Amino acid sequence: MSELSAFFQPQSVAVIGASKKPGKIGHAIIENMLACGYRGKIYPVNPREEEIEGLPCRRSVQEIGTAVDLAVVAVPARHTVGVAAECGVAGVKNLVVITAGFKETGREGLVLEKELTRVCRRHGMRLLGPNCVGMMDTHIPINASFSAVFPSRGDIAFISQSGAMLLAILDWSLANGVGFSRVISLGNKADLNEADFIADAAADPHTRVILCYIEDVADGRQFLQAAREAGRQKPVIILKSGVSQAGARAASSHTGALAGSDLAYETAFRQCGVIRARTMAELFDLAVAFSRQPVPAGDRVAVVTNAGGPGIIATDHIERMHLHMSRFGKETSEALRSGLPPESAVYNPVDVLGDAGADRYRFALGKVLDDPSVNGALVLVCPTAVTEVEETARAIVDTHRAHPDKPVFVAYMGGRTLAPGAKLVADAGIPAYTFPEPAITALSGMVRYSRARQNPAPQNPPAFTDINRDRAAKTLKAVKDEGRLVLLGSEAARVADAYGIAAAPVVLAATAREAAEKAREVGFPVVMKVASPQIMHKTDVGGVKVGLRNAQEVEQAFVQIQESVQRYLPDAVIYGIEIQKMMPAGTELIIGMSRDVQFGPLIAFGLGGIYVNLLKDVSFRLAEGLTAEEARNMITETKAYTLLRGYRGEEPADINALVEMILRVARLALDFPQIAEMDINPVFAYPQGASALDVKITVS
Repeated sequence: MSELSAFFQPQSVAVIGASKKPGKIGHAIIENMLACGYRGKIYPVNPREEEIEGLPCRRSVQEIGTAVDLAVVAVPARHTVGVAAECGVAGVKNLVVITAGFKETGREGLVLEKELTRVCRRHGMRLLGPNCVGMMDTHIPINASFSAVFPSRGDIAFISQSGAMLLAILDWSLANGVGFSRVISLGNKADLNEADFIADAAADPHTRVILCYIEDVADGRQFLQAAREAGRQKPVIILKSGVSQAGARAASSHTGALAGSDLAYETAFRQCGVIRARTMAELFDLAVAFSRQPVPAGDRVAVVTNAGGPGIIATDHIERMHLHMSRFGKETSEALRSGLPPESAVYNPVDVLGDAGADRYRFALGKVLDDPSVNGALVLVCPTAVTEVEETARAIVDTHRAHPDKPVFVAYMGGRTLAPGAKLVADAGIPAYTFPEPAITALSGMVRYSRARQNPAPQNPPAFTDINRDRAAKTLKAVKDEGRLVLLGSEAARVADAYGIAAAPVVLAATAREAAEKAREVGFPVVMKVASPQIMHKTDVGGVKVGLRNAQEVEQAFVQIQESVQRYLPDAVIYGIEIQKMMPAGTELIIGMSRDVQFGPLIAFGLGGIYVNLLKDVSFRLAEGLTAEEARNMITETKAYTLLRGYRGEEPADINALVEMILRVARLALDFPQIAEMDINPVFAYPQGASALDVKITVS
């Protein structure tokens, strides 16, 4: 039994705010509970009624006299807290609060919602909503909602943050033959959220596909765990709205500037194996595909068509969607050549010609699916005067049944003429489309899921035994005590060193003579930089000198930097001048961190130096659960990897050292939530090892 079994399999349901008046939500819920075939006890609760729809009415939930598994609340918002308290005293296990008028209305509503949540938690009740449509399960069955439609029984679980979207989809589903196992309207997510219902749907034996429409994630860590575990059992497909860059916050670091409002979601979905849909059409194309077709073993696609142009269009889109056209074995090509007209194309795509009948389609598709290099097939049917519409459909269905382990999609490229054939294949469980592109897009989503499922289970992140957390904490506390948000370079270098992040030594000098002494200790040549949290771009104000080879040059540079900065920024607070060991040149990279409000630290890796924002050759991962394998994948995904492997005779860089640096940055970010942003730019990669040259850390 799942944690939410009493939600979906209640033995008794109380409808608080039930009504005798048609058109009222309290009446619609009672009607829906009766009409769906629910087999448990239904208790209408309304102090002004004796009976509703033949059911005796109670004045309060406490009058029921026995514990109730589920209460559906449809009373005015101002009464919900009191009703929830009564339910808690009466031993109700779960609440569905349909009522609106909470945080979506403003501050007063938010206060009311928090009080409702506190009451539920005090009594150990779980809460769905408020401000939701309700929930349904077609297999129990139960319909604790005010929807005008109860869906057909199916194997798709649909979880929606938008009630209006949910109602529209339910209405659409009846016209398009799509069935659901369960449907959940999340509402305001005051308690239960998308992660709770994803985890529960993963355990539901009647659910094959988990579908979500969300606008945000309530708890990033909970979501990652639930989606990752669910995705190893069933496909989790999510349409996430609100992706515009307008929602991105202002950022002071390179990493923050590159991390747009939607990037953390994109990264989180990829890391936990979620298939992301970009449109409503794609969301349900994917749902139908996963519901009715086997998951492909690979990404190699065969196309069978009776027209050359559509075959070329399909081929272009297959490559565009990062799939591959299958290369048939010699036996397949010879068999196709012997059984098809001489004018036919027997290589992929297979053109059976415009006069093809059902038998020719049956033969070609059968040979194609027999080929071990084919992981899935797309059949294109264009209307000609001799097209055998329904017979061809039956041939496709029969051939697919003989090859049940490979997905087949059909594009009936026409309208009224081909409609009977499209209906036949769709009724047999083969997704049918008017054009090839949506079929290929759906197949691409299935391939992405197949790859994710084949990945080994994530290992625990590496544990570093040489980290000095107390030393880093002491430095960060000193910065906080001074009321600063930006660490000096020398402070950032101490934090990096405490976490074993290889960096060029940095020391702070207050006078020219001290600078010369410390330069001797560091070792010539050195770089000098002004130390001021108010100056982000030091070069612009003459705050940097490089290649200083002796004490005299260091003393002169100290004075020059002070004079230049004073001229450009006379009000800037100067803490001194930083002396840094000048490192030999290497491949310039960036490793950074920007903290996302939902998912925590977002780690970046890419080509660094002055071109980081121009070229944007950067990959991202969440720090949470980041493994050495994923850190290595971050590196290989970038164009910088071409340089790191050794370009035009250059010696390859030490990839292992970069992987370790990424993991240490991730550990630092997870250990100190007060670190808001971090840039290590540039990182010099060498054939042996790597070194951070400039470390910037911003705290919240």
